[in-house]
Amino acid sequence: MAADRVVLASSNRGKLRELQKILHQENIALLPQSEYGVTDAEETGLSFVENAIIKARHACEVTGLPSIADDSGIEVDALNGDPGIYSARYSGIVGDGADEANNAKLLKALEHVEEAERTARFQCVIVYLRHATDPVPLICQGTWEGRILTEACGTNGFGYDPLFYVPTHQCASAELPGEIKNAISHRGQALQKLLKCWNSRP
Repeated sequence: MAADRVVLASSNRGKLRELQKILHQENIALLPQSEYGVTDAEETGLSFVENAIIKARHACEVTGLPSIADDSGIEVDALNGDPGIYSARYSGIVGDGADEANNAKLLKALEHVEEAERTARFQCVIVYLRHATDPVPLICQGTWEGRILTEACGTNGFGYDPLFYVPTHQCASAELPGEIKNAISHRGQALQKLLKCWNSRP
């Protein structure tokens, strides 16, 4: 049986790797939008849900295939929830070097914040659209609680993983093996919910 082809509406290689590992078990061939010449959609929404739908719809329109889009970010309580939906472009830098610049800006913003006040959480919304005008997209959300470290630790993962302390495992997200992170992270939670909805479709 041939795998279902689904386009990932993202140019983020880290996200692609994480999602492919999980979806491969479900006989779903997740293909990067770059294979179809799809450029990133402009994220004009004011919430994770809006931005995920915008990205998924854009990929569907260009490719004619079903699409999955993930919009995620980190909310820091001491910063009133920032950087939130702007996490990927927090520093104003896009592409190579963005992760390092974003992490450096976050550390600077929390420079004088005590450890107990550095609580934060990763949020993730994953959307699946069957086609560009799908009136009932599958929308699933995951939350991962932790806090922000005072310096980067670990080399796994991407984005804010080196700064995100995971209390249940007493280490940074970037110090977790990939299979453990995929099982407990915000993205892993959202994707598992999506798969349950997917497998219960008529």
